[in-house]
Amino acid sequence: MTQSPRIEIAPQGPTLSRVTAGMWRLGEWNMDPAQRLAWIHQAIERGITTFDHADIYGGYTVEELFGEAIAIEPSIREQMEIVSKCGIALTTPNRPAHTLKHYNTTAAHIVASVEQSLAALRTDRLDLLLIHRPDPLLDLDEVAEAFDRLHTEGKVLHFGVSNFTPWQYQSLSSAVRLVTNQVEFSPLRLDPVTDGTFDQLQSLGVSPMIWSALGGGRLFSTGAGDPDATRAARIRAAIDALAQTLGVSPATVVYAWILRLPSKPIVLTGSQRMSVLDEAVEATRLTLSIQQWFSIYEAALGQEVP
Repeated sequence: MTQSPRIEIAPQGPTLSRVTAGMWRLGEWNMDPAQRLAWIHQAIERGITTFDHADIYGGYTVEELFGEAIAIEPSIREQMEIVSKCGIALTTPNRPAHTLKHYNTTAAHIVASVEQSLAALRTDRLDLLLIHRPDPLLDLDEVAEAFDRLHTEGKVLHFGVSNFTPWQYQSLSSAVRLVTNQVEFSPLRLDPVTDGTFDQLQSLGVSPMIWSALGGGRLFSTGAGDPDATRAARIRAAIDALAQTLGVSPATVVYAWILRLPSKPIVLTGSQRMSVLDEAVEATRLTLSIQQWFSIYEAALGQEVP
């Protein structure tokens, strides 16, 4: 069975699997704890050892579901890396104090969120903690205080951010050591290529983590009312042509297109189906030529490159 390779995502940073399992939909999979554990084993067998969480996933329920599986076989924790995020406060019956959706990156909230995540996940540490979204009220000193405390106590080994602009990343990294920026990127969402995100991370030797690599599925299933339907169809045609030439699935082509970037990204896949994980892992063995890469980029732009 082909396995996902592992890479150190930053100098002296954590080593993660190049394909990472996104857990945001775990609550929709209708699995009991034993079935969840079996799924985790199947992912690890494919070399997918990194599992991506956030405190808010499933309305603050997904980490507990994952932790129930770990509790059946505690030793499996040593075969994986756990990533989680905090900083978004959702309105949900599970958090009755939240009367509106907002961000909270105070030291008290970050520490409390991590402690709740550790309890839910049945683990003593997070391999990586990300601030989930840029917060207009983010205080560099408060975040640094929280990160320092969590690291000193051994509760979080490394820190990063998610959805930050290059300037926001630089600003926070002046106060704390960051090892990744998890951002949305796909042929439908090119911003990190054009806004300096990938350039910045490459210059720092930092690998981005990529969410929504398949455009939330819209690359392959846009509806008639989707304003991106025409663009998606054009991109799909370019992807399908390469898939036929290379003898792989269209999804594998998309993952390979992302993995071709010199910033050495990690791709997340949030699917329950092992066949989808296999398609992502297969992409780690496929290197698109420069012209093959640009055929998709041109389709995404809707014109030749300038």
